[in-house]
Amino acid sequence: MTTIDNAPAVSEADLEAGRRAYELDRKHVFHSWSAQAKLNPMTVTKAEGCYLWDGEGTRLLDFSSQMVNTNIGHQHPKVVAAIAEQAQKLCTIAPSHVNDARSEAARLIAERTPGELNKVFFTNGGADAVEHAVRMARLHTGRRKVLSRYRSYHGGTDTAVNITGDPRRWANDYGDSGVVHFFGPFLYRSRFHAETQEQECERALAHLNEVIAMEGPGQIAAIILESVPGTAGIMVPPPGYLQGVREICDRYGIVFIADEVMSGFGRTGKWFAIEHAAGERSDGGCDGVIPDLITFAKGVNSGYVPLGGVAISPHIAATFDERPFPGGLTYSGHPLATAAAVATINAMTDEGIVENAARVGAEVMGPGLQALAQRHPSVGEVRGVGMFWAIELVKDRTTREPLAPYGGTSDAMNAVVAECKKLGLLPFANYNRIHAVPPLIITDDEAREGLAILDQALEVADRSL
Repeated sequence: MTTIDNAPAVSEADLEAGRRAYELDRKHVFHSWSAQAKLNPMTVTKAEGCYLWDGEGTRLLDFSSQMVNTNIGHQHPKVVAAIAEQAQKLCTIAPSHVNDARSEAARLIAERTPGELNKVFFTNGGADAVEHAVRMARLHTGRRKVLSRYRSYHGGTDTAVNITGDPRRWANDYGDSGVVHFFGPFLYRSRFHAETQEQECERALAHLNEVIAMEGPGQIAAIILESVPGTAGIMVPPPGYLQGVREICDRYGIVFIADEVMSGFGRTGKWFAIEHAAGERSDGGCDGVIPDLITFAKGVNSGYVPLGGVAISPHIAATFDERPFPGGLTYSGHPLATAAAVATINAMTDEGIVENAARVGAEVMGPGLQALAQRHPSVGEVRGVGMFWAIELVKDRTTREPLAPYGGTSDAMNAVVAECKKLGLLPFANYNRIHAVPPLIITDDEAREGLAILDQALEVADRSL
């Protein structure tokens, strides 16, 4: 048996099971987003907390949270126990019937959403949450077009992938989905020749207004935005931007959909990332940005059982008081998934996990990444909030030429990722970026461990310049 740093042992039986799993995977499993013949996927034999063990028994600090969804960490005992308890009581039931796990999950989610988004429609994941949110917006407004930004990701199903603003859309986009893309704020690679966040915000909103004017305000059902874009680059919106989008939507009767699939449930140090857009009033109060619909998944139960959903504002919900909503799923509000959500949300509340994400992000992760940026010429920018950070790698800081092309990778990026894994860190990599997105339960020491490994791995990027 292999034991590392007092971690749970990886037995020879575990390793043999892993080898058998790999063999069967390559024979029978068809992987997403991949050329099948080129794959050499990593086997995972065990996971606990912020760590997992690969097919060789090597322990890796999980700085990816898998698909940025294991917010509560791996194998949290309260969530595991809740799933087992629910399985003993009621494994599954049709969504037309009431079950206590779904009802309680809906209550807990509604308590944490901003404003009065008090109705919850459950889905199987984030993509179909987006599908159903867009359907609600179109039926509510009687309009067809949906606006979304370039550099975004909203899911892999038909509507969601067409709304997506990254290259994964290209092969699926036939120009007939009713989607129009626009440029959002991203000062580091500004499309508006801005020099400050204030300029970027003002010019991005002016651009959005112009796109709406050219497309016809009365034709637009919804604007959908990730509150903080995730896979596309963790670009925290400048102050005032989301308020500006809310005002534009109000002006033209457009539904504002906040996509919180990746950024929600504590990832940014608040329950929902859109809470960062709250503005101070002269009377000392605080005005939040309240979307009409919020899509969620991932962190709602850390992916322990597939679950997503849409939180719905009263005026959207009222559209379907007497008019049937034409949508549904066999597993909507599945008891095992919603029991996991109840346990996850309660554990996050009781254990201060959202607060931990905010503190470690502000005190350890943010300063540590800024220090790396100072030391490594391959780092063009670091940006983020909470446990949601991106390291932008470049060939040249002056020209900002990325270390890998948009929509692709490079030998240099592959070498950085390989070095991370060799040193005991599992990163999240996309194009020319490394994302530092560990579980929200991470300790100061674990964060520093990850930063130290990144420090060494970035030397590989530096050498490639």
